Amino acid sequence: MKSRQSPIPRQPIKRNSDALSTTASRLCSKPTSTPGADMLHHISIGVRDLRAAGAFYDGTLGALGYRRVFDGEASIGYGLVDGQDILLLNLCVDAAAPGDGFHLAFSAPSRASVDAFHRNGLAAGGRDNGAPGLRPDYGDAYYAAFLVDPDGHRIEAVINRIAA
Repeated sequence: MKSRQSPIPRQPIKRNSDALSTTASRLCSKPTSTPGADMLHHISIGVRDLRAAGAFYDGTLGALGYRRVFDGEASIGYGLVDGQDILLLNLCVDAAAPGDGFHLAFSAPSRASVDAFHRNGLAAGGRDNGAPGLRPDYGDAYYAAFLVDPDGHRIEAVINRIAA
């Protein structure tokens, strides 16, 4: 079966691998000297409506301290440093979210940011998949919120440490 591509030509994305790996390690609170600590370089997901997806992720990821670091005709990147995306949205006319069992969990700096992630996501067209709150089945300090984005991707914001 032939795969169909987006009608808009993709623009090359410039990345600085060393800086991104350092950023990813810091975000995951893993020491960079540990083999395998930089397991993921970035995640790309397909979206059918880049504008709607951008509005959704601007609000949800913005609440967690991330921002747009790349903005192209057919892609939007999110991270901390310009040009060093950790999450990339790609316009794809046939985009489909993965099935049951898959979700992306984003680290949150505070419980308040988890609450804002959920609130902003609902305001931008997301669907509730679990209100903010403690999840004792996952751990004593596991505080999370779950959403489904406009394209059907399941996402979570989580902080898993005792509130100070």
